[in-house]
Amino acid sequence: MADRERPAGAMPASGLIVEPMTDADGPAVLDIYGQGIASGVATFETVVPEWRAWHAAHRRDCRFVARFDGRVVGWTALGRYSSREVYAGVMWESVYVDANTRGRGVGRALLETLVPASEAAGIWTLIAGVQAENVASLALHAAVGFRRIGVQERIARDAAGRWRDVVLLERRSPSIGR
Repeated sequence: MADRERPAGAMPASGLIVEPMTDADGPAVLDIYGQGIASGVATFETVVPEWRAWHAAHRRDCRFVARFDGRVVGWTALGRYSSREVYAGVMWESVYVDANTRGRGVGRALLETLVPASEAAGIWTLIAGVQAENVASLALHAAVGFRRIGVQERIARDAAGRWRDVVLLERRSPSIGR
């Protein structure tokens, strides 16, 4: 499709770049995380953390940003599942996409980069917890090989005080940890 034929706001597939996250991406990453908080279905957090805290909570070798025209439009990263050594190959996965670019393949491109990077780092299981109402995230995770392993019913309250369910998803590496 030629640029003039592209719908307003659409991104050409060739213009999207996924690359390792740097500290310089911090403000954009936190802004997109704030958009996720505001959506009401991406996280139960209510406050965007400071970069130092976010940085400390996520593996450095498995965090990526998606850029379009030089602007960060999404990110993915891994956080610790447990401090116990026996779970060293199990990580919580997060993926967030800028509100203006959701539904255009950014999340998929990010996860399709993250999965092989996580396996190269020796991670055999990725876990995601997705609010039951977040149908787009559930579909995205299914598309890249996550399977539903359960539902935590009424596990947390959202910002409005409503109890919410979280769908637990898992992606097991076919080659790592076997």
